[in-house]
Amino acid sequence: MSNDPSFSIPRRPERRYSRHAGLEYEGTTVFSLSPAVDHTDDDLDGLLRGVFDDGPYTYGDWFDLPMALYLVHDTETGDVFRVSVRDGRVEFHVLPETDPAGLRNLYHRLCERTDHRWTVERHVEG
Repeated sequence: MSNDPSFSIPRRPERRYSRHAGLEYEGTTVFSLSPAVDHTDDDLDGLLRGVFDDGPYTYGDWFDLPMALYLVHDTETGDVFRVSVRDGRVEFHVLPETDPAGLRNLYHRLCERTDHRWTVERHVEG
């Protein structure tokens, strides 16, 4: 468990464009945030939307999926990344231009809205 994770990004995904598959990403870095107190996915989605609505974010949900998935732009840092809610966790999905500052800012805003700690794990593939 970390009080102030660095959100360092050891592997950025690389965009590939395919005639048949469209846009694909090769490699991934995902930060998984688990609250110390159990929350439903709907509760976490509401928490996220509240943080997004208070700014400095523009965001949109990703198609019509059975889970919350947002494309998020932090207008202070200029960072763009995806955020999902799944299985009681919030996940930050790094895109090629994402920098740690935007991820760290969203993490701090989530912490400010809750009265418990969050465990942050980093998963890197590819």
